[in-house]
Parts: sequence; C-alpha cells; structure tokens
Amino acid sequence: MIKRRKPYNVKTALTESVTIPVRFSEVDSLGIVWHGHYILYFEQGREAFGKTYGIDYLTVQKMGYTTPIVKSTCEHKLPLRYGESARIVTTFSDTPAAKMIFSYQIFNEQNDLVCQGETIQVFLDRDNNLVLNTPDFMLDWKRKVGLL
Repeated sequence: MIKRRKPYNVKTALTESVTIPVRFSEVDSLGIVWHGHYILYFEQGREAFGKTYGIDYLTVQKMGYTTPIVKSTCEHKLPLRYGESARIVTTFSDTPAAKMIFSYQIFNEQNDLVCQGETIQVFLDRDNNLVLNTPDFMLDWKRKVGLL
C-alpha cells in the first residue's frame, strides 16, 4: 500500500450547510428515507457548496471539464422520516492531487448525526481524458478561496 505523503488539508477545509425537507417520495414502506436517497442529499450539499464558493458544475463545464464521481461512501447512523428536515453539511478537503474530495454529514432536527459519507471526483477534459494535473482554473479557485 502506498502511503500518502501529504494528507488532505483539513485545517483549511471549506464548509457549506443547507437544510432540506424530507419529501414523501423519498421514504419507503417503513416511513423512513430509502438508503439510496442519501447520495442525492450529498448531491444537494455539493450543489449548495458550489453556488456559495463559485465552483458549481456549470462553472467547471465552462472551463472545459467534467468531474465524475469515482468513489462514494455512505454510512447510515439513524433514520430520517417524512416530514422532518435534514441539515446537510458539505466540506471540501484540499488535496494536492487533481481531484475534488467532499465529506458530508447529515443531521436531523435534533442535531443528531444520521448519515456521513464522502465522494471523490476527478477531472476529465473535453475529450473525456483523465486529467492528471490540477487544472489551472482549479488552482485559481483555490487561491481565491485561500487554500493556496
């Protein structure tokens, strides 16, 4: 196993929080949120983060890149139920690699942790080639938000 020389820069991580309602269409016959919807909640958190910090999907696309998810993890702690609200806390973890790493924590109305996870996204160019060096626009963004 290769050990990472430099860990993710958690000290300078950026965070955004968004509160969403649990909708009827998201619960199963037990009345709790179906496990697959938590990945969609992560997406909502990422979109809110992108709008707040200026690194949303449309901005990335305008720069000529896409950022597919290559890894996702999701740990369920407690159930969410229809009619409740959920607070999604999304954190960007800085890394020297050409990827974007987001961590998520989802809390219920009592502020209990109900789910946590992580996604890793890589950069593809217009021809869908994997980009091995961090794109210039991403370096510029990191400077702008104080990560570099």
